[in-house]
Amino acid sequence: MADDHALPEGDPFDGVAQTIDNAARAAVSQATGGLSPVTLAQSFSDWALHLAISPGRQMELMGKAARKAMRLTQYLAGAGADGAPPAPAIEPLPQDHRFADPAWRKQPFDTIAQAFLLHQQWWHAATTGVRGVSAHHEAVVEFTTRQILDMAAPTNFIATNPVLQQRIIDTGGHCLIEGAKHFLDDMRRSLSGDPPAGAEAFEPGRDVAVSPGKVVARNELMELIQYAPTTERVRPEPVLIVPAWIMKYYILDLSPHNSLVRWLTGQGFTVFMISWHNPDSADRNRTMDDYRRLGPIAALDAISAITGSPHVHAAGYCLGGTLLAITAAALARDGDNRLATLTFLAAQTEFSEPGELALFIDEAQVDLIEAMMWTRGYLAGGQMGGAFQILRSNDLVWSRILTEYLMGEREPINDLLAWNADDTRMPYAMHSEYLKRMFLNNDLAEGRYPVGGRAVSLSALRQPIFMVGTESDHVAPWRSVHKLHFLTGAEIRFVLTSGGHNAGIVSEPGHPRRHFHVATRPADGIALSPDEWLAQAEPREGSWWTDWAQWLVERSGPPEPPPPLGRAEAGYPALDAAPGRYVHER
Repeated sequence: MADDHALPEGDPFDGVAQTIDNAARAAVSQATGGLSPVTLAQSFSDWALHLAISPGRQMELMGKAARKAMRLTQYLAGAGADGAPPAPAIEPLPQDHRFADPAWRKQPFDTIAQAFLLHQQWWHAATTGVRGVSAHHEAVVEFTTRQILDMAAPTNFIATNPVLQQRIIDTGGHCLIEGAKHFLDDMRRSLSGDPPAGAEAFEPGRDVAVSPGKVVARNELMELIQYAPTTERVRPEPVLIVPAWIMKYYILDLSPHNSLVRWLTGQGFTVFMISWHNPDSADRNRTMDDYRRLGPIAALDAISAITGSPHVHAAGYCLGGTLLAITAAALARDGDNRLATLTFLAAQTEFSEPGELALFIDEAQVDLIEAMMWTRGYLAGGQMGGAFQILRSNDLVWSRILTEYLMGEREPINDLLAWNADDTRMPYAMHSEYLKRMFLNNDLAEGRYPVGGRAVSLSALRQPIFMVGTESDHVAPWRSVHKLHFLTGAEIRFVLTSGGHNAGIVSEPGHPRRHFHVATRPADGIALSPDEWLAQAEPREGSWWTDWAQWLVERSGPPEPPPPLGRAEAGYPALDAAPGRYVHER
């Protein structure tokens, strides 16, 4: 007999229950900064339970602890042979500069630093290499433990930091007063939505994003900027740049001396740039396909009408590069050959190994992020920026707290840092789809990503491809970027440049200490592993920009008179002057 008290299928209470759950998850996400407590609990339980049933591993860790204690004791015992200073018990990692000041060589601070580094090394051994722990859970445990240790580092406290103590003595304590002022000012700016201190000196259209041009198309998601030529003749194939909408477009048009746009126009190219709208709650249902249709597809239509050129060199940066790969695969599938070449700048197309960013992406984490976006219809830029900062907490969090709030010294801000603070939002539907289809399911690389109801395949890309990875990229690790070699038989010229995700791309000629490796895989050639590629790639000094420009020239026609800025008779009149309206949206 049917249960008289059972609720019928599709009961209206289902929607109420879902709303309550979303609100509860949103509250949790706000309290935890978007980090899933479920993921943390699962990860630490997995690690702790497997360690508990591994007596051999426990004995090994106890032995390591005893040996580290012995090393520290021997170091403290005195000088080495012939009265030479004793060798340190442990040296910091090459990228760890927290204890570089000579003040840390004096006692008792030397002992404090050595003990901390040995402790940190032991915890790394303790949280890795435990049999049976899933790779994701191990990474979460190791990362979280490292964050806790970084928070407790002796450099962060007055009582254990000799450099900070001397600063307080030298300033008579005024550094702490100045630091408190900086802290209160930053809090005020954060609450009011104002840019960080010093960023006012880099206003788009006045100090940065000043390359002359016109907005020649506008829709609800983007403005298309066409830049004025700076040479008498230009190559017939224009360059379209598709930036990420995670941040504002003008990282590629910063100050005049490091503007990629200005440099490209100086090489005789007609350059078009997409400037994305900063979405708000009204855009909550915008999808990845909306960005494809209203972004690169709309831009290609406008460029064809304005220039009359049947072919375009397309370049995509970061998420814009992923979108360009989707667009190019769909165009190839449908027989549209407008894209002459493809350039991917620090852009992933295969997401099985996205680096430490994967720590924030699993089913539980995505569920919490969706709940966080559900209340407002978007992910705030500061929430995403916080995740990126945690990946480099020593450089971006704790060193800043020490320098600005305890030592009272404001770090000077430059154009790149000001741009980095000019964040944007991500629509609910688009960001959810991006996380699930790319990071969780890897649909694009595995041939399941749909465009127009049909899946696209990156194997359809046959245009010459220029790719750039950066050596210290925490957002799109270069080995992950390199994986496009395994997904298409197209000719690929791959560049690995010094720097990180942003600074490695803003690498103008003349920039000091820049270098790169480069090699070309011919069409249908053998795909080498990243390390094999690096072993045989040619090392070069200087900027990769010059190599890219030469590559574009070799695949372009002879120079001709430049096209007009917009073409009113074709439906694309020149609208506002560059940088347009959308770049000013907060």
